[in-house]
Amino acid sequence: MPLPKSNSSLISLSFSLLLLLSLSSNVGCIGVNWGTASSHPLPPPKVVELLKANGVGKVKLLDADPLVLQSLSGSRIRATVGIPNTMLRSLNASLKAAQSWVHDNLTRFVSDGASRVLIDYVAIGDEPFLESYGDQFHPFAAGAAANIQTALLKANLAEKVKVVGTCSFDAFVSETGLPSKARFRPSVNRTMIELLTFLNRHRSPFFVSLTPFQSYQNNKNISLDFSLFRERARPRNDSHKTYRNSFDMSYDTIISALSGAGFPQTDIVIGRIGWPTDGAPNATSSLAEEFNKGLINHLQSSSAKSSKRQALPMEIYISSLLDEDNRSIATGSFERHWGVFTFDGQAKYQVDLGQGSKTLVNAQGVQYLSPRWCVVNNNKDLSNAAALASEACAGAADCTAASPGGSCFNLSWPGNVSYAFNSYYQQHGQNADSCGFSGLGLITTVNPSIGACRFIVGLKTSLSISLQESARVFQFIPPTVTVLLWLLAESWS
Repeated sequence: MPLPKSNSSLISLSFSLLLLLSLSSNVGCIGVNWGTASSHPLPPPKVVELLKANGVGKVKLLDADPLVLQSLSGSRIRATVGIPNTMLRSLNASLKAAQSWVHDNLTRFVSDGASRVLIDYVAIGDEPFLESYGDQFHPFAAGAAANIQTALLKANLAEKVKVVGTCSFDAFVSETGLPSKARFRPSVNRTMIELLTFLNRHRSPFFVSLTPFQSYQNNKNISLDFSLFRERARPRNDSHKTYRNSFDMSYDTIISALSGAGFPQTDIVIGRIGWPTDGAPNATSSLAEEFNKGLINHLQSSSAKSSKRQALPMEIYISSLLDEDNRSIATGSFERHWGVFTFDGQAKYQVDLGQGSKTLVNAQGVQYLSPRWCVVNNNKDLSNAAALASEACAGAADCTAASPGGSCFNLSWPGNVSYAFNSYYQQHGQNADSCGFSGLGLITTVNPSIGACRFIVGLKTSLSISLQESARVFQFIPPTVTVLLWLLAESWS
């Protein structure tokens, strides 16, 4: 359901997405990543309405979900369609597999009629060069790209759709930490050269993800001021170049690595960039606002010109359109909180462009479950409540907002237990049995949200977990021993 007025006033902050969408002078186009790793997904037609209402003209998809592609039909929104990493091995090994993928996922959508889907790019994998993946995916990227290209030719689609490569920022290394010494990570250099050779031959762009938030978290030499384009940021020098923000350093790192590898003219697309709003210290709506406004103001300025070449990125895709509570949190709880909008399409920020008040439009006509929540029953013996809450978080509940620095981390006992209980209850479609918790759960119609900590109500379209699976979770899964759950258990004690 929409944010309560008392809460929305606290987290409804300015956001520059509308400004992003209006850029024309320096950057070719701004789009958004539309991910679908959500247990409570908005119906794709509703998401397309949201995109159109806010003037978004480009989206980047991680896969070729037919319901998503069908919803884009006739919308005039241009799309990049991703191929999952897990498919790269088979696509590399078999042209027939590539032809089947093109037929099943592109041919029937890319037509010449008014209802066609405007697909510009097919992205080979989702950051297959990510260091944590090792050699699972990247050795197959160039071969998969070549076979998809051949399949497009055979389907007479090669003039409409380009094949592009995707790359994580950790594929670049520098012995000094500065752009001038940047190169590709030795473990991926060979396959990277193969992929770049393919892209150069077909005049296709290179999609790279930038990670300013993670860079700030993991690098003591990068300050918050430097990450957020603040004027007081301490500059960093590299030969004759002075850097005043993290974006310019990251972008020149890409350019230096490409030049050193022999591909100085490769066009660059920033396939993912953003700032999370929850789940970690400094992951807040106000800082996300500041980052995006700083990014856009910088891209519009003359100082944004790279020291290595004159062009800025062809396109930039903001991460991301919606929060996704099924995203992996291997790198941090903030991974589920990249959205410009909440999972149910409610804007986290508003914007004044200096041309009067212009605000992002929320999703309309969202269908929610009943206004009910599951909380802890204070009249019961709560000695086992923390263990039950930990089990809920280990099972299906999304407890990332209760992580250190998160919007719900400061909930006092037993409100933090209620937060876990409610998330589990909503994930299971508000089935009464999912609010049992050995008799400690209580269903209420009084919204327990406190301040910026929102106790959600699920959507009627949610992909809720079955009762059978729910029973298995509580019968067989003990509290998971992870850093997150340990911290949560400590706070719940």
